[in-house]
Amino acid sequence: QWWPVVTPIVGITYCAAIMYYLWVNYRLPFGATLCVVCLLTGEWLTRYWGFYWWSHYPISFVFPSTMIPGALVMDTVMLLTRNWMITALVGGGAFGLLFYPGNWPIFGPTHLPLVAEGVLLSVADYTGFLYVRTGTPEYVRNIEQGSLRTFGGHTTVIASFFAAFVSMLMFCLWWYFGKLYCTAFFYVKGARGRVTMKNDVTAFGEEG
Repeated sequence: QWWPVVTPIVGITYCAAIMYYLWVNYRLPFGATLCVVCLLTGEWLTRYWGFYWWSHYPISFVFPSTMIPGALVMDTVMLLTRNWMITALVGGGAFGLLFYPGNWPIFGPTHLPLVAEGVLLSVADYTGFLYVRTGTPEYVRNIEQGSLRTFGGHTTVIASFFAAFVSMLMFCLWWYFGKLYCTAFFYVKGARGRVTMKNDVTAFGEEG
């Protein structure tokens, strides 16, 4: 039930840090998309090696969650506004809001009905009976019908807005982490022998 909440909040962390590095130093507006694509590549390798090759679990039941729609919106906001605060508010919020509907094409068909041995079931329930594993499609219906007590039982919409709000805060925090750890600097020795540290600001067209 925490899937629509935790995943975008955790996923935006490295996206914000890499966005700072690529945008400030090189003016490249695809940091979030790059992070998400690399994450999905690793997840797909895990799905094939861990589920399909190792345990022969059907690959069609373990599709990884995608965050590409939110990452594209976040990079687009950064490109159009050139402002990290607006990107945090608009792009970070969109990153959290678009996670659930962005994954709907993956698990949406599992809500379709079917009749198995005279019993009306959903595709998610039937596949869950055949391939039992915690977190597989039989739990998909719990994402919408679950009852997070903190949110009063309405998990889907409220959880998405809560994830959007926290994603804004996480973007700001990890943007500063990127500024702290991804700022290049060098030392310059002056005419009198004094050594000073200067930040690498070649992206702004300045000389050190």
